[in-house]
Amino acid sequence: MFEQRLESASALEAAGGGLMSISDEEFELLRRLIKSRFGINLTDQKKSLVVGRLQKLLRSTGFASFHAYYEHLVNDKNEGALSELINRISTNHTYFNREKAHFDYFQQTALPAVVERLRQEGSRDLRIWCAGCSSGEEAYTLQMLMLEYFGGDYGRWDAGILATDISERVLSIAQAGIYPQERVMQLPEGLQRKYFRRLPDGSSQVVESVRNEVTLRRFNLMNERFPFKKPFHIIFCRNVMIYFDQPTRETLVGKFHQLTVPGGYLFIGHSETLGRNHSLYRYVMPAVFQKGA
Repeated sequence: MFEQRLESASALEAAGGGLMSISDEEFELLRRLIKSRFGINLTDQKKSLVVGRLQKLLRSTGFASFHAYYEHLVNDKNEGALSELINRISTNHTYFNREKAHFDYFQQTALPAVVERLRQEGSRDLRIWCAGCSSGEEAYTLQMLMLEYFGGDYGRWDAGILATDISERVLSIAQAGIYPQERVMQLPEGLQRKYFRRLPDGSSQVVESVRNEVTLRRFNLMNERFPFKKPFHIIFCRNVMIYFDQPTRETLVGKFHQLTVPGGYLFIGHSETLGRNHSLYRYVMPAVFQKGA
């Protein structure tokens, strides 16, 4: 996910009519649940926003109050209701090649450095993770740049991208790989011509050869255990931690550090910091860090 962004309350109120009432106690229950399950730290200023995002769901499913909805959430064994919750309180805001300097550094410096080290080790196992991949623009951009870098040698590498997100809604968009042209136009024209096909409605779809190299999975960064068998050479987690409080961010960065190979890279959003865990990585450039070799 390049960014998981909450919509403005005013827009939501306009779309959904008058807001349902929510007590301070009900909001606190939902806020604690959202924080514990998804890491998102909602302030008091987000109360009307949360109501606006959820009121249509409550009305359509017959919940008389937010407390009744909360009880449904905590008692839902298959967690389908929780999945619907995160789909509704978050929305996608991204486009291809966003924060271009990161992609330039990936292609010109980070990827060549990692590949050279792997060659010295006699390995062709290249592991890259987009954590919080949103609707897929970041992961597909990285995959295109990898294909450009390796050229005809790509097939000799065990490469590709692992892209994960908590939201099934954005993962379904990423799976289809179809985007409005305005989201694609920030890419160089050469990449657009080579890796997209225009659809009759004017949108663009990532070609199948690129989509097949990106593995999309639903994953919650708040999980206690990260079930990856091997560490990653490069991790992108941009504009995800802005919704977490400092302890949550520090815990997550600690897990990323454990899952980064020596000399590997972590990319975060420009508005994010590593906090006290900054010492775990070496600063490279704004929002790019490297683990010690």
